[in-house]
Amino acid sequence: MKLSPRAPEDSSGGPTVGRMLIDKQFHGDLEGASKGQMLAAHGAVEGSAGYVAIEHVNGTLHGRSGTFVLQHSGTMTRGAPQLVITVVPDSGTGQLVGLSGRMAIEIANGEHSYEFEYTLAEAP
Repeated sequence: MKLSPRAPEDSSGGPTVGRMLIDKQFHGDLEGASKGQMLAAHGAVEGSAGYVAIEHVNGTLHGRSGTFVLQHSGTMTRGAPQLVITVVPDSGTGQLVGLSGRMAIEIANGEHSYEFEYTLAEAP
């Protein structure tokens, strides 16, 4: 996974909203790549922040190829994280039409891994 920071928006005295470009590679049941954008802001208390992101995935999932979109919504309240990543409804294309599901991110020793719980429509 590669995050590329972009210039922050003008905060006009409020919290700064940062923007990053996302570039990922997936290996496993999901083989492919994604590109996306993330917006994030930090709270006034250390360890409090929030982010949203949209990620366009192109690849093969359990042998079926196509694209789909992931929507991220994450918050950290004084160090306690909460993250929801869902497949945008009806965003699947090709053989991934009808895909639905959620993804969880595990971070260990600076490495990201993903658990993807999903449902695919029956193959035509």
